[in-house]
Amino acid sequence: MRAAVRAAGLVLLFLGCLPPHLFSKWVLGRSRWPRRFLAAAAWIAGARMRVVGGPVEPHTLLVSNHVSWIDILVIASATGCAFVSKDELGHPLVHWMADQNRTLYIRRSRRSATAEQAGAIAAALQRAQPLALFPEGTTGPGDHLLPFRSALLDAVAPAPPGVAVRPVAIDYGPAAREIGWHGESGRDNVLRVLGRKGTLPTLIHVLPPLERSDDRKLLAHAAQERIAAALTASSSARTGL
Repeated sequence: MRAAVRAAGLVLLFLGCLPPHLFSKWVLGRSRWPRRFLAAAAWIAGARMRVVGGPVEPHTLLVSNHVSWIDILVIASATGCAFVSKDELGHPLVHWMADQNRTLYIRRSRRSATAEQAGAIAAALQRAQPLALFPEGTTGPGDHLLPFRSALLDAVAPAPPGVAVRPVAIDYGPAAREIGWHGESGRDNVLRVLGRKGTLPTLIHVLPPLERSDDRKLLAHAAQERIAAALTASSSARTGL
């Protein structure tokens, strides 16, 4: 029942945001409604966010851990970012909604396309809107990080002038394992997250920029270490250790 109520809320939210979004795009050629929609959707899904760290400037690449689909809602509402995504998103409506937030699609299965992917990411970073990617390549179990893949960081090794690379640690606390999308269908994870009792306290650590490097593997390793350290520090603070 709880999942059904929240799902109905998301549908009503979508229907309410759609007309002003389309009107804004038609009249102004741009719209702030995708970020507003994502923020409200995160709240309906139960997320109660607190952001730690300085504001995210334009031309910033955010490198984040990935636990569940709700990550997209919370990090986009906190930073206003677009995302780097695989090009298979399933339902056409989901694809259309991702398009409204200027998602950048890549074909991860094409190993020969690394240079093409890097060029697309570098071009997207010239826009004012920050860009986020999940270097784990998939969602994890929530209780530990998966290895960070370095291929998507080729565009920032080294970073173009004026571009910063900032790790982001999304911390759901003890609930991370509960909501982790690992070894189950997307439908099952959506229903489980929406069906949770209570709220989902979420701490978003926007960490300092990484030092410039022409070694993408070094950048991936540094990002993973900083995110892991932030998550460990949060866990220790909660337990009083």
